[in-house]
Amino acid sequence: MQETTRVFTVPGLGSSGPDHWQTYFERTQPDITRIEQREWDVPDRAEWVERLEAALDGQDLSQVVLVAHSLGCITIAHWAGKYGHRIKGALLVAPSDVETARFATFPTTGFAPMPLARLPFPSKVVCSQNDEWVTPARARQFAEAWGSELVDLGEAGHISTDSGYGDWPAGLTLLQDWW
Repeated sequence: MQETTRVFTVPGLGSSGPDHWQTYFERTQPDITRIEQREWDVPDRAEWVERLEAALDGQDLSQVVLVAHSLGCITIAHWAGKYGHRIKGALLVAPSDVETARFATFPTTGFAPMPLARLPFPSKVVCSQNDEWVTPARARQFAEAWGSELVDLGEAGHISTDSGYGDWPAGLTLLQDWW
């Protein structure tokens, strides 16, 4: 009997709206589920990490793929550091640099310092050359520290709805290694 891959989206600050690529993934792929947070606009790292852990409780982690955006990527890195679970893989799109002055203007708790330990599972960091939340050099640093493959989309902004990433079939293609 073949195991079924379970894919979960892990949105960032504010969640992902109806036109966001994560919502597109969920709408077009019936086996993709969003991990919900109690508080999307004033995130607390400890709570977000525990909600992620609770959502995966009872899952065959060897068949779990996480698909994160922005602060969701940092949540996964903190979760991996705390629990050390091995999953099938993680697609980490546009990880926000939580150590910047710009990020400090948002009401978040506990996400800094940036987690830079190697992830205990395969991963891809998808970045952009003009992301307002992370420089290309920092995205590259994160990918190297986490042991991730780096995928550079060029001039793609924050790889969000505002930068034209709603229906994003090429993003689904990035998951093919794990599906």
